[in-house]
Amino acid sequence: MRPVIYPNSCVVLPPRLCGSVEYYAYAWKYADYVQDWSRKFDKRDKDTHRFTIADTRGQLSLTVPISKPASSSCRWSDIEVSTHGAWWDVHRVALESAYGRTPFFEFYVDRFLPMLTVGVEDRYPRLEELASAWDAEIRSILGLPKQGQGDGMSPEGHSADLVKVEPAEMSALRANVETTPYYQVRADKLGFIPHLSILDLIFNLGSESQLYLQNL
Repeated sequence: MRPVIYPNSCVVLPPRLCGSVEYYAYAWKYADYVQDWSRKFDKRDKDTHRFTIADTRGQLSLTVPISKPASSSCRWSDIEVSTHGAWWDVHRVALESAYGRTPFFEFYVDRFLPMLTVGVEDRYPRLEELASAWDAEIRSILGLPKQGQGDGMSPEGHSADLVKVEPAEMSALRANVETTPYYQVRADKLGFIPHLSILDLIFNLGSESQLYLQNL
């Protein structure tokens, strides 16, 4: 059973697409976590639809384009994915280039292909659906509970204590946490690069990612 620091609490996190290592380390400490897609849309919060990986030259940000909202008062749950630039092909090629030589890329990549191949906009028309599909696979790999199923507790039913984290708090966490270096395939050339998407940890460490998050 996964050891947690707050076994009776569910943390409510800002919505993120393939969140950072620190994001999932934070979620790891709670019995369960949910992403709050009911938050008011704010176009300045680019991390909601962007994540950062390490390619052959260093950090690379990958952004899922979104359609223009119908209203300035809409919620993130209303935001639709745009097909501009065939971004899914760009993301897939970037991930293959960045992580094709990592120990666990071939082992896990097939699980992510539904989010990286043609027709993705039909499978996941809204950003929430796309990000949740990524998150579901990430949860499975990391041994985290399915959303709302941590130890049988349902956050919607308030059977767990809810701890809400604001985006500014997540930004502060990223800025102030000194990430313990882990194996990265190009560390000898680029040095250790912290604060990357959880995908970097998964492709480099595989199942050992769980132990790393436990110790972070």
